[in-house]
Amino acid sequence: MSRIGRREIIIPAGVEIYLSGDTLEAKMNDQRLSLVIPSEIKVAIDGQRIWVTRESELKSAKSKHGLIRTLIANMIRGLTEGYEKKLEIVGVGYRASVEENKLILKVGFSHDVVLTIPENLSIEVKKNVITVSGTDKQMVGQFAAQIRATKKPEPYKGKGIRYQGERILKKVGKAAKGVEK
Repeated sequence: MSRIGRREIIIPAGVEIYLSGDTLEAKMNDQRLSLVIPSEIKVAIDGQRIWVTRESELKSAKSKHGLIRTLIANMIRGLTEGYEKKLEIVGVGYRASVEENKLILKVGFSHDVVLTIPENLSIEVKKNVITVSGTDKQMVGQFAAQIRATKKPEPYKGKGIRYQGERILKKVGKAAKGVEK
């Protein structure tokens, strides 16, 4: 049995969970997230607890058991606490700004890179740090990856956009390679 899948999920106060057919919906205030439950997995709501079980011992059911439990727990955590990712901009003249629902990146190209911000996310820019926050963990991670992909850190000087705390392995330059000891 899945060690993660058999754990119960406790529903905090203020979060409402609805199960209709194969769709689980979590709602808090005006925010709502939904998840389609596969047919091999069964979800039971008992008061303030959620139990995830599987119908059979097939490999596909076993592989989805812990995944679905984790996705439901992430939905609840996203509604109560939220998720955020921070990215650093490293490079002379590299900047970011937010105008209306667009993120404008000036990262050394001949043109500005303009990304449309999804409506469920909020973006904050302070100096050289971009903060992406929202309730959907997958959407926050996907948009942060999209920002990073516009100008990945290069291996010689480390210029570009990176996650906060990410270490970039730098290569030795051409001049240092020819020097022998």
